[in-house]
Amino acid sequence: MFRKILIANRGEIALRVVRAAREMGVATVAVHSTADADAMHVRMADESICIGPAPGAQSYLSVPAIISACEITGAEAIHPGYGFLSENAAFVQIVEDHGLTFIGPSSEHIRTMGDKITAKETMKTLGVPVVPGSDGGVPDLDAARRLGDEMGYPVIVKATAGGGGRGMKLARTAAEMETAFRTARSEANAAFGNDEVYIEKYLGRPRHIEVQVFGDGRGRAVHLGERDCSLQRRHQKVLEEAPGPAITPEMRARIGKTCAEAAASIGYAGAGTVEFLFEDGEFYFIEMNTRLQVEHPVTEAVFGVDLVREQIRVAAGLPMSFGQDDLHPQGHAIEVRLNAEKLPSFSPSPGTITQYHAPGGLGVRMDSALYDGYRIPPYYDSLIGKLIVHGRDRPEALARLRRCLGEIIIDGVDTTIPLFRALVDEPAVQTGDYDIHWLETWLQTHLRG
Repeated sequence: MFRKILIANRGEIALRVVRAAREMGVATVAVHSTADADAMHVRMADESICIGPAPGAQSYLSVPAIISACEITGAEAIHPGYGFLSENAAFVQIVEDHGLTFIGPSSEHIRTMGDKITAKETMKTLGVPVVPGSDGGVPDLDAARRLGDEMGYPVIVKATAGGGGRGMKLARTAAEMETAFRTARSEANAAFGNDEVYIEKYLGRPRHIEVQVFGDGRGRAVHLGERDCSLQRRHQKVLEEAPGPAITPEMRARIGKTCAEAAASIGYAGAGTVEFLFEDGEFYFIEMNTRLQVEHPVTEAVFGVDLVREQIRVAAGLPMSFGQDDLHPQGHAIEVRLNAEKLPSFSPSPGTITQYHAPGGLGVRMDSALYDGYRIPPYYDSLIGKLIVHGRDRPEALARLRRCLGEIIIDGVDTTIPLFRALVDEPAVQTGDYDIHWLETWLQTHLRG
């Protein structure tokens, strides 16, 4: 087992890793920018080191600074959390070249799954169902038009190196193809430095279902069920739950087995998430995230496992502490992402927390790095906390969520808490009858300035 690990991240996820490591008797090093000198993850870690000024590009994304921090502190391994460098294959290679351990999959697997076309082709060969679409990148507008005519509209144009909804444009008819194609390429180039795009058939009312997998890097892998992440705004997840309201035990076993076998066949190591669009009982692969997900706590709640602990164990060369036969979902869990944003514009709301009270009680978990007097900096993502509830069934989980949303106090900044207080009483949310477009439509009529 490692003696000391460095956490190349900030906020609630850095604090999450500190807690798991401490329970394992592993020392932690927190890195931070000048803006995060008083952050909770810095206070809670065994050691801390400043790696640069406030902008992420000069601190949390500075590979030389992070490697130097390892050398200075004697850290043997790096946990990337999510975001920042967590899916940067070049960074992983540099980590390995310096004799350090990356707590996550290999650079090869990150590189393969980081390109959506390669990922789709790889998964297709492994027997994972995929969305009908182009075979590789689409070179020009004429080719895009031919594909649109062949597949039938609507279609969606996507950046091969995309993420977070950037470089994605819908063409509902042939007349919209030129604008969608050119805009997607332009956005992709600006966001990722790569303007290659591909085209997929656009599904009308799909759900977003993702399957949690975990591998030991030696040909053994398991799945830990699915999460439904269909409540989204601008392709960003807002609420996640497990198990999925629309997924039957038979569906779960089938798609879980397929994903676990795919992960095992490529020797995948650590946590990974295989994401699908789900419609009319069929799953269609869209991408694989080669890291810990923001919403991993709902899986932990339902299966009673610590995914971060398991990541550290496997990276240290130890076997997984559970097999597929040990994993049985219990009850229902829901997570809501709490952002420091002003409604209805969802504009960032940095500032100082004047009062903070986390909800508690049976089946309640609050993952946050907030505290009274903490100043939320304006330089990073607006996520300030994740409220996770677990109940014996979905109605109990929803009732618990409603109670917690009435109990939580975050004063000093605007937050998205009012959004969830409204959503929890919506009939579609109560029944689980929604798709990836539902929230956008709801917002247009229920949340106006």
